[in-house]
Amino acid sequence: MKILYIFPHPDDESFGPAHLMSKQRRDGHDVYLLTLTKGGATKQRHKFGYSIEEMGEVRYKEMLDVEKVLNLSGMNVLDLPDSGLKFMDPRDIEKVVQDEIERLKPDVVVTYAVHGISGFHDHLIIHGIVKRVFVEMKEKLGYPKRLAFFTITEEEAAKQKHFKISGSKPEEINCIAEVDKIDIENSLKALDCYVTFQETIKATNIQQHITNKVVFEIFGEPIKNNLKDLFEGL
Repeated sequence: MKILYIFPHPDDESFGPAHLMSKQRRDGHDVYLLTLTKGGATKQRHKFGYSIEEMGEVRYKEMLDVEKVLNLSGMNVLDLPDSGLKFMDPRDIEKVVQDEIERLKPDVVVTYAVHGISGFHDHLIIHGIVKRVFVEMKEKLGYPKRLAFFTITEEEAAKQKHFKISGSKPEEINCIAEVDKIDIENSLKALDCYVTFQETIKATNIQQHITNKVVFEIFGEPIKNNLKDLFEGL
């Protein structure tokens, strides 16, 4: 099957479901990534003396290494304004998301849960944008078949001391996918690709929070028992 992950920034996939993306590729699925910005507005740019544009290009090159590590079927990195999606006409963001979905015709689309985990504005905005596009496209065109929201548990969120983050309640989680040791190793390698972001990666201690379980909320489906993967039942 074919799956499209949609996130606003470089490293969202590696702080997120990179280990499941690795597992899905090893299982023979087509895995694509759409990133809306190049992440150039990060404060880390000041440490290197980069402009927003220069930092964006550096982070884009780091993403090319991530693409190889995860063996992605394809990756598209746009250059919308990092930390500036809230200033855009939402219809313009919807258009680029819809264009990518129309081009790839994925069975499943994934983006952030409503809290965005970190609460960053760009994370919150992409949740609403993707949901809006999904509902309209499924109604009119019949695809994608499923929309999933990447999240973490409230219990896991409470362990993070560096940043205030949010998780989903147990009753909101209805897909728990398991990965293997090699997939966790690949996610760690993907994080290593972000050379300019290592200070933040180390501060969050994200490596210690990567487990063999990846959790999601499934939108608009009456699911009684937790799904074991994002393609189950399609």
